[in-house]
Amino acid sequence: MSFWDFTRSPASVRLLVDFGEERGLAAPNLLTGTGLAREQLEDPHVEVNAAQELRVVSNLLRLLKHPAGLGLQVGARYHFSAYGLWGYGLIASATAGDALSLALRFLPLTYAFTSISYHEEGDLGVLIFGEPDLPDTMKHFVVQRDMTAAAVLLNEVGRDRFPLARLTTRAQWPLPADRSSSVIQSVFGIEPEFSASLNSLAFERSHLSQPLPQADPVTVSMCEQMCSRLIEERRVRLGTAKMIQHYLNAIPGSMPSTLEDMARLMNTSQRTLKRRLQEEGTTFRVLLAQSRGTMAEELLRDGRLSLSEIAERLGFSDLSSFSQAFKRWYGEAPSTFRREREHPVQSR
Repeated sequence: MSFWDFTRSPASVRLLVDFGEERGLAAPNLLTGTGLAREQLEDPHVEVNAAQELRVVSNLLRLLKHPAGLGLQVGARYHFSAYGLWGYGLIASATAGDALSLALRFLPLTYAFTSISYHEEGDLGVLIFGEPDLPDTMKHFVVQRDMTAAAVLLNEVGRDRFPLARLTTRAQWPLPADRSSSVIQSVFGIEPEFSASLNSLAFERSHLSQPLPQADPVTVSMCEQMCSRLIEERRVRLGTAKMIQHYLNAIPGSMPSTLEDMARLMNTSQRTLKRRLQEEGTTFRVLLAQSRGTMAEELLRDGRLSLSEIAERLGFSDLSSFSQAFKRWYGEAPSTFRREREHPVQSR
């Protein structure tokens, strides 16, 4: 799902403008069409929306003549401090696992344009970055930026003790001769698997249990409370259904699969949550089915996962239950769906 309707601090736009200015571009040209002035980017009370940030991305790409790998270079600048309370909450968490849980719970407070989800694959934890519906050059930029920014955060949270085990990308990133190769080495630390079925970062799950050097329970509690307040303000503005879709999409199969659990996560009562959804013309069961269907389609593209593993990721008790549900959603068995997309010509 998209949280592009959320307003956010101007920090991300400021990073984009700073990057462009260092390359000789004028701030007014980078901000063309946004209605923003350079001085507003330094004002903590100013809020920008997704459309304004995307316009800056478009201007940056156009003015620099769409260089390959630009998203990698920009993403390397997104340190934890750029995210405000959300970033400080990650650093102050007790363990890397606690930091990951907080990160996914309050994901709308970031600047991501990809749909980020998490699942476990044996001994690995895997972050998947779904591609947004944007023109190709902008889509490639935000995917590169979001994946690089996530890797930077993993390094900063773990104090460089959080190495990646696998990096996959659906696109073909710059060749080693490109200046972006230094970013790939310094931030990711491994060579990407190109033309893959998914955009993903994978790491050893054992790292999640490691204590963090800057853990501070008071700080993380304060950050969590204030993040919850911001999320509630945005829920009112955006709607309860879209907020629930965020939680369901963040960790499919591991996050609440009942209305009661979801209400507990959102710090509200089951009755209140049910009433809010009824007012929006939907139910938790409908949202759960939609989330599972979308994620099933994404996971079926990953040839490494068996159908039983996908069923487990999505929270189904067994493969049969998953197959029956998938047939209701798409009118065909998941095995057929996967085969048709692996061999589109033969299946016609």
